[in-house]
Amino acid sequence: MRRLPWIIGAVVVIVVVALIAAPYLYKAVRGGDDAPAATVSVDGAEEATGTLEGTWVVVPGTAPNETTAGYTVNEILRGEPVTVVGSTDQVSGRAVVSGTTLESASFDVQVAGIETDIDQRDAQARSPQILDAGSHPSATLTVAEPVDLAAVPSDGTTVSIPMVVELTIKGTTVREDIEVTVLRTGDALIASGAVPLTWAEVGVEPPSLGFVAVKPSGTIDFLVSLARR
Repeated sequence: MRRLPWIIGAVVVIVVVALIAAPYLYKAVRGGDDAPAATVSVDGAEEATGTLEGTWVVVPGTAPNETTAGYTVNEILRGEPVTVVGSTDQVSGRAVVSGTTLESASFDVQVAGIETDIDQRDAQARSPQILDAGSHPSATLTVAEPVDLAAVPSDGTTVSIPMVVELTIKGTTVREDIEVTVLRTGDALIASGAVPLTWAEVGVEPPSLGFVAVKPSGTIDFLVSLARR
């Protein structure tokens, strides 16, 4: 009989320790925060060839500037912040440059292709409550106004250029001013940026599962490698 209180006490201690350790165990299993979304890299960059003028189409690119798009969200897990990055290489689109003016650019991302390191999370992200990949299989990013690209260097270095973009998710379009990093290297044109977004703006309901909650805003990230056609 004297052992019963000891056993109950031990069980209580184990439960308390498990509850306290859960966020840290979760992060350990996941390997901690995800790597940041891809951005333009000048590693291996070289002097540009040709001119900016022409029609440019999305190509897979080569490391470290491979085409990718997705999202960055922050979760709170029992008070412990965790950054989650989802991405896909299923990106298509084109840009048209006249002289040194970007006249138009539009890129489509296949929503169902966006993946993180957890399949269950990805399945939930594709659900009607969140990205609704079934009814809205693609998200679109469009440059909304002409952009002067005269400042883009040809020596393999980058420049940050302000652009007005329109982002369409689940049939809803939002308009944002962002900074886009642009690189010309060899015969490639590469650009990356992040569009800030409050999920409710596009009808996305951030999941809350009791012990984990997604913050109400994040970013839609992109890196596109383009080749002249």
